[in-house]
Amino acid sequence: MRASIKWLKDYISITQAPESLADKLTMAGIPVAAVECLGMNIHNVVSGKILEVNPHPDADRLSVCKITVGTDKVTIVTGATNVRSGQIVPVALIGAKLPSGKAIEQAEFRGIISQGMLCSAEELNLDTKIIAPELREGIYILPPETAIGIDIQTALGLDDTVLEFELTPNRADCFSVIGLAREVAVLTSGTIKKPMLALQENGTGKAGSLASVTITEPSLCSRFAARILQNVKVSPSPVWLQHRLQAAGMRPINNIVDVTNFVMLEMGQPMHAYDYSLLARHSIIVRKANPGEKLTTLDGVKRELSPGTLVIADEVQAVGIAGVMGGLATEVTATTQTVLLEAAAFQGASVRRTSRALGLRSEASGRFERGVDTANITRALDRAAKLLEDMGACKVCPGIIDNYPGMTLPRQVTFTAKQINSFLGTDIPQSNMVDILRRLEFELDIQADQVIVTVPTWRSDVTGPADISEEVARIYGYNKVPTTTPAGRMARGSQSYIQSIADRLKSILAGGGFTEIISFSFMHPHTLDKLNFSSDSHLYRGIEIKNPITDEFPWLRTTLLGGIIDAIVRNLSRKNEDLKIFELGSVYLPDALPLNDLPREPLMLCGALCGRRNEVSWNQHQQMVDFYDAKGVIEELLAKLGITDFTIKAGEHPSLHPGKTAIFTVGDDVVAIVGEVHPKVQAAFGITRKVYMFEMPVATLTEQARLIGRYEALPKFPAITRDLAVILPVDVPSSRVTEVIAANGGNLLAEIKLFDVYIGEQVPAGYRSLAYSLVFRAVDRTLTDIEIEAHHKNIVVHLEKTLSAKLRD
Repeated sequence: MRASIKWLKDYISITQAPESLADKLTMAGIPVAAVECLGMNIHNVVSGKILEVNPHPDADRLSVCKITVGTDKVTIVTGATNVRSGQIVPVALIGAKLPSGKAIEQAEFRGIISQGMLCSAEELNLDTKIIAPELREGIYILPPETAIGIDIQTALGLDDTVLEFELTPNRADCFSVIGLAREVAVLTSGTIKKPMLALQENGTGKAGSLASVTITEPSLCSRFAARILQNVKVSPSPVWLQHRLQAAGMRPINNIVDVTNFVMLEMGQPMHAYDYSLLARHSIIVRKANPGEKLTTLDGVKRELSPGTLVIADEVQAVGIAGVMGGLATEVTATTQTVLLEAAAFQGASVRRTSRALGLRSEASGRFERGVDTANITRALDRAAKLLEDMGACKVCPGIIDNYPGMTLPRQVTFTAKQINSFLGTDIPQSNMVDILRRLEFELDIQADQVIVTVPTWRSDVTGPADISEEVARIYGYNKVPTTTPAGRMARGSQSYIQSIADRLKSILAGGGFTEIISFSFMHPHTLDKLNFSSDSHLYRGIEIKNPITDEFPWLRTTLLGGIIDAIVRNLSRKNEDLKIFELGSVYLPDALPLNDLPREPLMLCGALCGRRNEVSWNQHQQMVDFYDAKGVIEELLAKLGITDFTIKAGEHPSLHPGKTAIFTVGDDVVAIVGEVHPKVQAAFGITRKVYMFEMPVATLTEQARLIGRYEALPKFPAITRDLAVILPVDVPSSRVTEVIAANGGNLLAEIKLFDVYIGEQVPAGYRSLAYSLVFRAVDRTLTDIEIEAHHKNIVVHLEKTLSAKLRD
């Protein structure tokens, strides 16, 4: 937003320097980004009238101009081709300085003395975007009514300073010069002068009988008002108005368009003018675009409108995109006789969506996006009509067409001085707060200690006591608010126990040669089919994503297995065949669908191995990993977590090979599942080699883990080792044998280790031989064979009784 000091002075007396005023506004929460002096570095350049233009006698491309600059006359030689007798032009006299740093001196051109220079827009450093196209090349031609001999800064409106604001979106009221003048008045204890709106309304016929306005989408257009202007004379705007627009960064076009832009900048209300005769049945309908409807906008671009786009239409077609840009078909031209002038309030979100969809932003759309003052619409219409009426550009028809389906009432906020001071940490008297709010034009009803504030309609950002606190603080002065150190207990940041376990797991696996992967937290239900899960598995109860990144990932994942196998497949397809990978991440398990509560998000560890056990080297065996490598990984993880009392038994898992799957349990809790990938799963994913996988619930590991182990002194006395080989049916698991040995070995039994499994000629069919190494040790003495013998016999007896085991010879 740009506002010139001269324009602000139309409404408020300003005595401060622009820089000082900018500081005040910035400290009050109306930040000024830059202060720009428009006519900087232009000296001794005046307006002059060309009396004669004659060819140079000795140069075909030069002309000799006789120019009056008031009381004096000068002769200037120029090469410009657009100068004519009677024109008023900028004249840089001898001694003048231009923005480029050029100093003008008397010069001789083939025998004729030139007493200065005629200036172009470029030489005066004028922004070509805000001047007419025909003035951008050659000598700049001033309006014919320009006084002669005056400083060019005055003639071009460059004797002004512009404040450029970087406003926050909530302060929609400050996207207008009057809104900014209101802030200046509060900060300088001045009184704002608002424009007079007394219209003559000499037009023929009442506005309500000449046109109609219908709103079919009141949720998107809360108000739409219009005036009818007759006997319109389209012409250039007055110089003062052109200067106001140019200072704000806008190019003057004609009096009708310029007035709508002027009022938009002055009052913050965008407006648009339609050629009344080009509106079918002189009607306005605010509706959504029809499917496939197209509109050529004022910039000459034909645009296809989506069905959700809000448009302004007549009885036949769309004539404008609501809040963004008007249509070319009803543009006001030099032949326009009657104008329908409209002002409306459109929903900000709707305008923002339309603007982004079309890639079309305008000054109007920016204001509608932030919100306009609905109550100010008819005042804006009257202001525009009054300006045009005073210019003699039209006659205004009596009355306003005003369609206002849902009137917006001012908001009320209640507060106490104690409440505000508690919020700010200040001790501001209630009388000061009341004075500040009244200067901001808030209406107040004081009831004892309580104050009821009626918020002006233009302050849509004030909704509660916190906003009242901000208003008080910024006008009272942020620099007067005491600086205090925030009080409160500081919580020391730390990891949770489960996070520590997760880090330990990652560290152990990385030390074992594994690489961590991170896959998407999404999956497709077809992945569960490929993983061989039955259709009644709870994993099929996945949470659907409303806006999935692709159609391949419509669910939040319920297992990590799919991501791990996808990584295996991707690596194998790129000849990376020796893999040890793992992922530690959450899965998402709802208790019921549709969701009423947040799903459970258990942390899971999943890993896989395939390929060679060791790197390719001349001194390494090129053996492939097998089930026992994967099982050993689990045993290492459990050992490093201090989990020793686990049991291993054969198990089943839909994705793992039957007969090659083991389940690790502690009590009734499953801490790990490990096995070879099922042949059906391999075929479904196109894997042609053996892959071994494991899966572990991190929460269960956390419950069982003992990161700080129990201290035991190193043994001082030697141990006695006995070997025990027994023959048992093949369906008796080794873990069961270990349980019986441990239960009957006595308190001297320190270690049990299976070191041999044999099935062969010396063992009957359906049986196998299991050989164990038993270590006996006492902490206070050296054991004798006699002491151990009793324990050894007890173990053998119970193996025979409970498992029908036989000692192997």
